Amino acid sequence: MGVAVTKSALSPARQRLVEMMQDLNFGRIEGLVVRGGEPVFDQPPWVVREVKLGGENSPRPEAAKADFVLKAQVRELFAQMNAMREGIVATIEVKHGLPFKMTIEEVPA
Repeated sequence: MGVAVTKSALSPARQRLVEMMQDLNFGRIEGLVVRGGEPVFDQPPWVVREVKLGGENSPRPEAAKADFVLKAQVRELFAQMNAMREGIVATIEVKHGLPFKMTIEEVPA
């Protein structure tokens, strides 16, 4: 079982990304720059919102909370960003306010 990490333990940039995913709920974040393993918002990424017609489109309920324990998917997303250190996350697919899948742009070794 992973170590419990709370939102308040994250850097402000990582907190902003968590809030962005919660607000989006369903959709994609595209073109996110990563430097030193941290998301960078100097040039904000594109947000592509998926709207469910006749469905729930509100932000995640956790968005109203000041602090909470991060789900495994969020911890894994940040572990991937730590591993890549520098680059661009082409796409983060978000489902139910959580990262589901990511595509990373990288130069082959």
